[in-house]
Amino acid sequence: MPDANPITDLTNGAPAASSSVTSQAVVVPLTRDTIFLTLTAKPGDESLVAIRSICADLPALVRAVGFREPAGNLSCVIGFGSVIWDRLFGDPRPAELHPFREIRAGARHAVATPGDVFFHIRAEREDLCFELASLIMMKLGNAVTPVDEVHGFRYFDARDLLGFVDGTENPVDQEAIDFAIIGSDDPAFTGGSYVIVQKYLHDLTQWNALPTEAQERIIGRTKLSDVELDDAVKPTSAHNALTTIVENGQELKILRENMAFGQAGHGEFGTYFIGYSRTPRITETMLQNMFIGRPPGTYDRLLDFSTAKTGSLFFAPSSSFLDNISGHPPDSTATEASPEAEAISSSSAADTSKQSLGIGSLKGHKDE
Repeated sequence: MPDANPITDLTNGAPAASSSVTSQAVVVPLTRDTIFLTLTAKPGDESLVAIRSICADLPALVRAVGFREPAGNLSCVIGFGSVIWDRLFGDPRPAELHPFREIRAGARHAVATPGDVFFHIRAEREDLCFELASLIMMKLGNAVTPVDEVHGFRYFDARDLLGFVDGTENPVDQEAIDFAIIGSDDPAFTGGSYVIVQKYLHDLTQWNALPTEAQERIIGRTKLSDVELDDAVKPTSAHNALTTIVENGQELKILRENMAFGQAGHGEFGTYFIGYSRTPRITETMLQNMFIGRPPGTYDRLLDFSTAKTGSLFFAPSSSFLDNISGHPPDSTATEASPEAEAISSSSAADTSKQSLGIGSLKGHKDE
């Protein structure tokens, strides 16, 4: 994996815990093609050894494929789920790593689905993504079971299949690093990032039956020119209203890398949502607002046309962390938390939407 960004202390811009700490390729320019690959680990220490070895081997695999086409901008981020973390790495543990928080509200359901290891592969060409994914799977062999694989593509001028530009308000440059990459707030995991992913399928027949003006009120932007609607005409249930999080006068952002996907012959049209953040609480608050509403009842009307088919939370450690992984996993007799024990009910998750995120100014320290 290329060393995407040197990490700085977000308190004062000085180098963080170590100037040699580098993140994975999280904050990189958007590419035309992507593969999202989600795997679960098979039982046994042999599987853990194989997964640990891919941590050290992945940069060489990326180089082996990418060197053949340098202009292809091939990169890969690897992340790990809550259930597998302790078995793979033991202590310490990322401070906010937990299973994806399922949400149920009326007919709307943000499902939680299995996932131990996640690969986010990006390039300007689909063949580069496919070659790297193939090498990864050959390397892992029988250690894992694929549970989801999505091949995403950039659709025209960064639009989703609903016809709207996706990601207009994404942070860029240093702001993207500040919001996506952990600084001094969790020193053991400086340079890491939390990753929440969901696969949405759209009912385009029903969506396209709406007048353009109705679609624009649901999204909160004009369809052709991508201009945000004025607050005087934009409903409080608009998608971009509910996903705007402001605390203590500061807007809290995530880094979205969404991609369109589908199979026209099967009538499958979707958006793969992927959000990187230095804390999962921002994305979780956005999802609470979308599925439940802010206030409750003013939910995101986009969900009348879009269904979440997957939902997972992963932690992508720094490249420096991955470089130091070798040998066998921690003692396998250590206590392991089961998915059932770690699962968080939708009602508990709903309660968190009423609390302060405790993020303060995102300057590297959590509020006490």
